Amino acid sequence: MKVQPVRLEPQFVPRIWGARSLAPLYPHKNLSEPIGEAWLTGNDSLFADGPFAGRKLAEAWRAMPPQWAGTRLDTGKPFPLLVKFLFPEDILSVQVHPDDDYARAHEAATGWTGKTEMWHALAARDGAEVLVGLKPEVTRDSFRRAIADGTAEQCLERLRVLPGDTYFVPAGTVHTIGPGLVLCEIQENSDLTYRVFDYSRKGPDGKPRPLHIEKALEVSCFGAQAGGKWPPLRFDQGPLIETFCAACRYFVTERWELTERISRATAPERFELLIFVEGAGHIEAAGTEHGYARAQVWLLPAALGPYHLAPASRTTLLRAYVPDLDRLAAQLAERRVSADLISRFIFRA
Repeated sequence: MKVQPVRLEPQFVPRIWGARSLAPLYPHKNLSEPIGEAWLTGNDSLFADGPFAGRKLAEAWRAMPPQWAGTRLDTGKPFPLLVKFLFPEDILSVQVHPDDDYARAHEAATGWTGKTEMWHALAARDGAEVLVGLKPEVTRDSFRRAIADGTAEQCLERLRVLPGDTYFVPAGTVHTIGPGLVLCEIQENSDLTYRVFDYSRKGPDGKPRPLHIEKALEVSCFGAQAGGKWPPLRFDQGPLIETFCAACRYFVTERWELTERISRATAPERFELLIFVEGAGHIEAAGTEHGYARAQVWLLPAALGPYHLAPASRTTLLRAYVPDLDRLAAQLAERRVSADLISRFIFRA
C-alpha cells in the first residue's frame, strides 16, 4: 500500500449553541439549522482520496499498517486525536471532562476515554471570552451551592480571547466557551462531557438537557488550576514562523505560517495531521502532488518521509501529532529554550 497524503471530509454537527454562518472557514455552506462543530477526524469522517477513499476513519484506522499509523501507536485502540472546528453563537454549558482513570472506572460501558483538550482561536469578536478553571477560593461545597442557585458561571476565571490565543484544558478543569468565536479544538478522541449548568435550555425534544452534577463534582479540580491561556514558543525562520501552541502526552499542536515553499519530514513512530486554516497551495510528497485549501485536514502517514508545502498564497496551518515528550523536550532544548520554559510549556500530568 503506497503511502501518500490523504484528506478527510468534515462532519457538520448541529448544536443548540451553534452558528448560522460558518465563516471564515466555510463561508458558502448553506445551513438549515445551527451548526456548532465540524468534526475533522471523527470516527465516521470519510477519507476523500487515497487507498482508504470512501471508508470511515475508525474502520480504516484498524486496518492501517505501521507505515501509516506509526510504530508507536496501537491501531487496536481508537484513533487518538479528535480535531474539531467550533462555532459558538451562544455560551456553552458549564462543564468538565473526566480523566482516563475515572472514565475507565465509571464509563466502561461506553468505551470512552477521558478528555484533555486545547482550543486555538482562529477568529474572535471584540469582547469574546472563554471561562477556564475555578477561582482559587471555590470549594466543592461552594460550587455545589452555586450550581443550585444558578451562579456557577461566577465561580470560573474569565479570559478575554484574541485570534491566535491558545487555551489548554486538562481533564478536571471546569470550563465553558462564550459566543463570537471560531476555535480549533484538538483533544483526546472522546465525547465524554459532564454538564453542571445549562442556563435552563431545552434540547430538540423540548426537555431540559441532562446534567451530571455528582460525577462532575467528583472529577472537578479545586484549588490550584493547571489549565488556562497557554504560553506559546515562537520561532521565526524567515519563510516559516513556527509556534508551539500546546504539548501534553496526548498531543502536540504547532501553528505554522508560511509564505514560501518549505520542506519537512514525517517521523516513523507516528502519523501527523495538517489542519489548514488559511491559504491554498500544494503538498508534494512520494512523487505525488495534492492541492490543499482552507478548512481541510490532511493525514500524513508515518513512513511518508520528506514532504514539501508549496503555498500559492499565505498559508496558516495547525500541525498535530502524538508526541514522545522526552524527545520534544530535547528538541526544544536544542533550540535554546530554557529548561524552565520547557517545563512550563509541556504539561506532563
